[in-house]
Amino acid sequence: MEIIVSITVGVLVAIGIWMMLDRGLLRVVLGVIVLGNGVNLAVFASGRLDGRAAAFVSEAGAPALAANPLPQALVLTAIVIGFALFVFALAVLKRSWELHDNVETDRITAVAEEPAPDLPATAAGEGARLRAADNDQSALARAASAPDARTGDAA
Repeated sequence: MEIIVSITVGVLVAIGIWMMLDRGLLRVVLGVIVLGNGVNLAVFASGRLDGRAAAFVSEAGAPALAANPLPQALVLTAIVIGFALFVFALAVLKRSWELHDNVETDRITAVAEEPAPDLPATAAGEGARLRAADNDQSALARAASAPDARTGDAA
């Protein structure tokens, strides 16, 4: 039984990583879910799989073949957190579709890295630095020419 579970864990993790390397965001989200299920199965298998007795402690002590309840509790918590992550990722995916009409990572990255509309495309990096310096100088000039609030006189 442990061999089958180990192979299943390996296959789930491999499929999850393969799906996460895709350009489509839907496959990335599904890859995270499959990878999470593989990890959950690995944690669950770290407890005893052939637990023939419940993990209850009686006056005589714990049964010898009892399953370990800690990995079961961890996996249950991970399932709830994984579902919340899945719903959040689907919401982000939906919003990405609404904003960009596309769910491919390269196209969304290209849109996100476009220069600001008021800058030329060739000198976007240099323009941003120069514009910040101009804004600092114009702010100083406005502050120097503004009337003093206490006296009402210009400086």
